[in-house]
Amino acid sequence: MIWTIGPLTLKPPLVLAPMAGCTDLPFRLLCREFGAGLCYSEMINAESLLHHPADHAALLATIPADQPLAIQLYGSDPVLMGEASALLSELPGNIIDINMGCPMQEVLKEGAGAALMNNLPLAKKIMTQVCRESRKPVTVKIRSGWNHETITAPRLARMAEDAGVQALAIHARTRSDGFSGEIDWGLVAEIKKMVAIPVIGNGELKNREEALAMQARTGCDGMMLGRAALGAPWIFSDRINPQPSMAFRIRTLRRHLALIEEQLGEKAELAKIRNHAWKYFRGATSAKSIRGRIEAAQRREDIHTLLNELELRYG
Repeated sequence: MIWTIGPLTLKPPLVLAPMAGCTDLPFRLLCREFGAGLCYSEMINAESLLHHPADHAALLATIPADQPLAIQLYGSDPVLMGEASALLSELPGNIIDINMGCPMQEVLKEGAGAALMNNLPLAKKIMTQVCRESRKPVTVKIRSGWNHETITAPRLARMAEDAGVQALAIHARTRSDGFSGEIDWGLVAEIKKMVAIPVIGNGELKNREEALAMQARTGCDGMMLGRAALGAPWIFSDRINPQPSMAFRIRTLRRHLALIEEQLGEKAELAKIRNHAWKYFRGATSAKSIRGRIEAAQRREDIHTLLNELELRYG
């Protein structure tokens, strides 16, 4: 299935969600190998980017194989968000995305992320300024609202379209839900009927089949998978069992480690590697002991030694 965001033609409609500390270049490349058609960067603070651009080199790292790519910004100052968008327009990447859905307290206290679901006048100013300053398509990622008494997504969706935003991703939960609670796919369907721009549905999708079912139910253009892809990038594929063998998990983790070495080298943080690695064994009978070994690893070589042992056991 082919779809578009502004001048970009995208295929397939499966999207890797932005996840802080997770969706770096190696992981995005791995998800693309399994079929992700669009990937998002980790979120970047607009003010920090402007004042300390060199500190964000890792977050902005990309290569031609990592396209199309949406770079996600967050902030609460329309002028700074616009300036950051102008800066990103000069760098690799295909889309500039505005984060209006993050429920993390450190983001909310700045009046950014999901706090903007409760401040629509400011949200409108930010979207207008970013669209004015960006030379790339602008998208916005939102939630249903601040809480169940304040469902503002429909109003914000109309504002986004009027401001020039060219696609909208909706995590169909409120800020108060965090990452639990029921998903309101009916709201996604409602918004899809309201606006002419593409709509991406997001929220607790565990595999490709669930994503396709959600698309059929809502009529949305794209389907965004997030936490379920961690330790399971194969969920973007239509050819792999969602619960693959241990041998397959080991091979995939080795591929992930190879991409980390290739793209990040000595800059790769061991803590981040461990955080990715143990997730490949969730659901396995020996998952607890494997996780313990991975978390105790003091060097990358310790993880490779463990994988060698697991290969002898599982083939």
